[in-house]
Amino acid sequence: MVLAVVAGASRGLGFENAKSLAALGYDIVMIAKDPSRLSQAQESLQHNHLNQHFTTYAVDLEELQATRNVVEMISQHHGSPELLILAHGVMSDKMSKTLKTNDAEWRRVMAINLDSVFTLVNVLGGPMAEARDGRRVVIFSACLGRMSGPGNAGGLAPYRISKAGVNAFVRNLAHETGLGARGFYVDAICPNHSRTDMGGPDAPRSAEEGAECAVWLATREFSAGDTTGVLWEDRQIVEW
Repeated sequence: MVLAVVAGASRGLGFENAKSLAALGYDIVMIAKDPSRLSQAQESLQHNHLNQHFTTYAVDLEELQATRNVVEMISQHHGSPELLILAHGVMSDKMSKTLKTNDAEWRRVMAINLDSVFTLVNVLGGPMAEARDGRRVVIFSACLGRMSGPGNAGGLAPYRISKAGVNAFVRNLAHETGLGARGFYVDAICPNHSRTDMGGPDAPRSAEEGAECAVWLATREFSAGDTTGVLWEDRQIVEW
């Protein structure tokens, strides 16, 4: 069996990623905040995949030391995963313009959307890159994190800036690890507006549709000349 670690795996886009990867034969380490929802998600996957392993770790990703402790435990108990998918995240308050946001709201969104991404990749990414055998990191970003194109005219400051940080993080890490030449691939995706707890029930696409590009990136054949270290949407590179 091959191993995938999925953050945000108890619901929405993270659960859809875990479900799709389980169907492809992966064992899944599932990370989320709510132990009850995480247990329900595990039971659902286990019911449909009796011969695979689904292990859960509950942690509030806003708490960075607790996050590091849990991820180090995962590394010790499970070794280096073939896939790391970071599908967790929070939206900032609707009124969170730069000059209106308070310290607590800024710190909450940055901690979950960006700082925890660093911690997860910092612990697990090193052994993945050292393996040099095609391991993948896929991080959910957002097109609202672009610095060009439509929809980047301000507002939701902590969310937009945290996602711009994710895009920069991915690009920087990809360059540090040879842009795929060393057998390690890292990408960001924009899932578009999907029907999740964050996206709401009236969003135009399903959670499964929003998760599809991440699963494709995590499992695609990678050939010389292919691109990594960029932002994707619906299997297309998005300039940001």
